Order: sequence, then C-alpha cells, then structure tokens
Amino acid sequence: MTANLIKQADKVLAGTYGRFPIVLKKGQGCRVEDNDGKSYLDFVAGIAVCNLGHAHPAVIKALMDQAQELFHVSNLYYTVPQVELATFLTTHSFADRVFFCNSGAEANEAAIKLARKYFSSRGEDRFRIIAMEKSFHGRTMGTLSATGQKKIQAGYEPVLPGFDFAPFNDIEALRQAITPLTCAVMLEPVQGEGGLRCPRPGYLRKVRELCDEKDLLLIYDEIQTGIGRTGKLFAYEHENVEPDIMTLAKALGNGLPIGAMLARESVASAFTPGSHASTFGGTPIITAAALATLKTIMAEGLVQRAWETGQYFRKRLEWLKSEHEVVEEVRGIGLLLGIKLKCAGAEVVKACMQKGFLINCVQDHILRFIPPLIITREDIDALIGCLDEVLGTEK
Repeated sequence: MTANLIKQADKVLAGTYGRFPIVLKKGQGCRVEDNDGKSYLDFVAGIAVCNLGHAHPAVIKALMDQAQELFHVSNLYYTVPQVELATFLTTHSFADRVFFCNSGAEANEAAIKLARKYFSSRGEDRFRIIAMEKSFHGRTMGTLSATGQKKIQAGYEPVLPGFDFAPFNDIEALRQAITPLTCAVMLEPVQGEGGLRCPRPGYLRKVRELCDEKDLLLIYDEIQTGIGRTGKLFAYEHENVEPDIMTLAKALGNGLPIGAMLARESVASAFTPGSHASTFGGTPIITAAALATLKTIMAEGLVQRAWETGQYFRKRLEWLKSEHEVVEEVRGIGLLLGIKLKCAGAEVVKACMQKGFLINCVQDHILRFIPPLIITREDIDALIGCLDEVLGTEK
C-alpha cells in the first residue's frame, strides 16, 4: 500500500519536493507514525511548526468548537476569534496592529508592501529594502527576491527589483549598503534556513540604532524564531531590540495555515481600506486554533521550558562534538539548534530516519533540530544516542 501511494503521489503531485519514502499517517505529542506502523521521534515538527506537538487536545477542541459556529465570512465583517488573537499578539509584543494572512511568505509580502507604502504616504520615493545574505523570506516572487540565496532565485530571473544585500552580523557593510532610496532593513533575528546563524552580541542593537539614524524601518522575520522557539516568545526579546514591523507564521497555528504581520501604529496607519487584503486571512476557525495555541504555550510555561530544555540539548550536542571529529560546530539558541558537519548531512538524516528519528539538514551540511517545545530530556538523550552511533560511521 505504501509503495503504491508513493507511486501515485509521484504521478499526480507537483515535483517541488524531494520527499522521503515514508507515508506519515498520524501523530501524538512528539511522535509520528507511518503507514506501516513504524514510530518516529519528531525533531522537525513540521519545520518548526508544531510547537505543541501533534494532535494537542487544546487545539483540537478550539477547532471543533469553532467549526460548529462559523468557518468563514470574509474580512468585510468583524469576528470574535480574529479580534481576540490580534489583541493577544499586540498585548504580548511591541506592536499595535496586526494583519492576518495564510503563510510566512504572505506575511513577508505584507511587510514589504507596508514599508514601501509607509514612505509613499509620506511623499518620499524610498522603496529599496536591504536584506541579509543567506536569508530566507519565502517562495513568492517578492519574497524570493528578498532572499539572499541565489539557489532559491535560480530559474526565476529576473527577480523583482528593489532589494540590496549585506552580510549578516556586519554592521559596517550594512551601513555601506544604505542609499537615499533605502526604506527598510529586513532580517531574521536568527537565520534558520541560512544555517542557524545567530547575531553577535550587540548586533541587533546596532542595526536598530542605524535604522533610527537613517530614518529606516526595521523588519524582523520571526516566522521560524517566533512563538517560543528560541526560549522567548519572540527572539527580539533576548536583547530587547524592537522592530517596526514583524512577521509570524509557522508555529502560530500549530499546523494550521496562518501568517501575521505586526506593526507599530505609526507605520501600520499607511495601510488603509483597499490597500492590502487577503480572502482567507484570519478566518474564525484558524484564528480560534491559533489563539488556543498561544494560550496553551503560555499557560504551560513552554517558552521557559524551551529555553531550559534547549540549554540541556545544546550541552548534549557539545558532548557529541567532543566525541566526533566530523562535528565542526554547534549552533543555535533555545530549541532552534544544529550542528555543522565536515561532511554532507543527507545520509545522516536518512540513517537517523531508519532508526526512528526525524531530523533535518540545511545548507547541505548543517543538521537542524527543531522539535516540539514539549520535547523531553529523555527524547533528546535518545536522539544523541542515535547520532553518536550514526556519526561514528562518518569519516
């Protein structure tokens, strides 16, 4: 049955993913099970999405309750779940207003448009955005144009104009990239797809000061780092350096499709009726699930737990590095962690999968670990034991 389903999938699905040859059927907590009944410890979590784990009862209840009330009415009308979710997000962040959409790419599109609209509304012809080298902001034409990786843009040239790039962690290079046409700086507080690259101490503060000096907007893409992943609700809280605009998605709905762009009132006011929209942005059923996700994360203390568990995880990865020459570096923060290998990581991922552990590889040689925030130390120890065995075969 599994082989037939994979064969059919390869026949009818667009070939945009290199899928592993397993069919996942169900999940509970930090485990998923395939069509053949094999269980896996999930250290991918839908790519940093399922922060509460799989099939969390609070999210299920919110979905079921709201499904019996109202699915969708469009944004021509107010709905209770949407207002409550926006209130939660603004209460717990720097922001005053929220725009809801369906994905991280859409949230970043909204951020790009708002930055341009803000300066246009002031009568200023400033539209260029400086993004970081090795950044990742999405797959739409706008967001891949803002992505600092040529491999993401390959085959879609010419990409959209209006984007410049500077090396991450290099404030002087950023300063040199600014022109009279620059309107904003856009960056991930921790580069996820770019290789789990963290900012040096003080870097974000210097970026904020530079933006203030040059009258630029600061945009944080917290699609992967937000919602507790780094041990703070939002990664910018580690150094308390607030942006003007922030984007969220991934873990916001614990697997339901939702994105959000948050902004200060002074900036958000550039969006007026008709200037931007999304048919499915912030539907009652999705915002109800997202609100349940956030409330559960806060009520169960999972942000602090992510920090504490992440520190333990990092120590275990450092031990792994001390035992295996093939491990070059340990990277990341909270439960956004990884190890840089001196060899390609693809075969390590496959070997771990065969042993019942799902992990991820980015930038060809960096193993990324982004488990649910409910992961236990026992689960981490089990993964370390697996990696110890697998890396022992690498030369």
